Amino acid sequence: MTPAAAADPARHTAPSATVKSLRTRLRDPRLRPVVEKVAEGRRLLREDGRLLYETTDLHAVCGLADLVRRRLHGDLAFYNVNRHINYSNVCALRCSFCAFRRRRDEEGAYEMDIPRIVEEAVRSADAGATELHIVGGLHPYLPFDHYLGMLRAIREAAPQVHLKAFTAVEIVHLQRVSKRGREGEAGLRAVLEDLRAAGLGSLPGGGAEVFDDRVHDAAFKGKIRAEQWLEVHRVAHEIGLNSNATMLYGHVETREDRLTHLEVLRREQDRTLAGWAAAQGIARDGDAVVLTGPAERHPRARLPHPGAAGLDGGYFQTIIPLPFFPDGSDLGHLPGPSGLENLRTLAICRLMLDNVPHVKSFWIMQTLPMAQLQLAAGADDLDGTVVWYDITHVGGASTHQEVGVDDLRRAAREGGFIPVERDTIYRRVERFGPTGRDWRSIEPTAS
Repeated sequence: MTPAAAADPARHTAPSATVKSLRTRLRDPRLRPVVEKVAEGRRLLREDGRLLYETTDLHAVCGLADLVRRRLHGDLAFYNVNRHINYSNVCALRCSFCAFRRRRDEEGAYEMDIPRIVEEAVRSADAGATELHIVGGLHPYLPFDHYLGMLRAIREAAPQVHLKAFTAVEIVHLQRVSKRGREGEAGLRAVLEDLRAAGLGSLPGGGAEVFDDRVHDAAFKGKIRAEQWLEVHRVAHEIGLNSNATMLYGHVETREDRLTHLEVLRREQDRTLAGWAAAQGIARDGDAVVLTGPAERHPRARLPHPGAAGLDGGYFQTIIPLPFFPDGSDLGHLPGPSGLENLRTLAICRLMLDNVPHVKSFWIMQTLPMAQLQLAAGADDLDGTVVWYDITHVGGASTHQEVGVDDLRRAAREGGFIPVERDTIYRRVERFGPTGRDWRSIEPTAS
């Protein structure tokens, strides 16, 4: 595949789900206006999202999401070779949905020192990992210099590996422990710039949960609210870091709350991509930046990438819908979402978030078989090899949760897709050398 194809694969692969077939197979006539909006590349409104949740025609919902997914990415399915490092589960918060956190003196509490973290990083790099995903609890005793030292040590030992680290909740915590907590946005910017100088490459999407004050107070009181979470990501984008966004659903929130969450993210992304969209000549309806329309609405690039014309910084590159699993949390009495609800919610994320390039089916929380199904319902990314994940354990899984590259590639192929290895910011990865552990990223063509 050429770099140009990697930059905009949908130009080279026609969608398998056609508007004509969707029109003829509709079982719910109320969906016809939604089909026409998607066909024309117009933005869906809240009432459209509400209907997508209410309709019994789940096949149509998934088919619409598949249509726009293929407009964006053709028949490619992305994965990466990564390793999660949860450096500590000691946390000052007591979120009721969380079974991960511990007090420092509590059974099961742990803290990984920097030499241990570096050892894991080197082992991962030697195995061919392109990314380390580093998150943990809000440790009440570690100083800010500890986190800077962690990043510097990893970067020195494994310089090629991208460091995707620290949720927005952790960043706000680091602002406080750095003594810049009273400096507002300036202090936040200084913290992020220090972290970037130490090796931070991008932000994960965790900590967003659901943007609703009622839900926030019921399930994760004490955690930062939507305004702070968005501010962290906005400042990260301004200094040139890409980031991701999550939505934790299936607990005490409603479907309406989920739609609010998606609308908030969509508005922020509109603001972020406005200059880029103008430079690309993308047809716009008011402030909306829609990436999922037909090809004629995108005369140049359809997908943003770092350094593109009109793009002054970073942006939200991926939405990751995360189903709630009760585990041993204080919300353990709740059943969590069903498989069909997972499928529907991911499809709706793809349809409503028309300005976020990628939708990830995080197999750790969706399971790999469900992730396969979701590739045909809006997802284009399976995440990666993971190796170790201590946040959520699905179905009694241990903290060692790993799939091999062959498993990810087979999952994509069995679903009818072409597996493509990517790096953290969605450049295609090319492997070389006798073992295949050596790699380089292929830059997209300028746009």
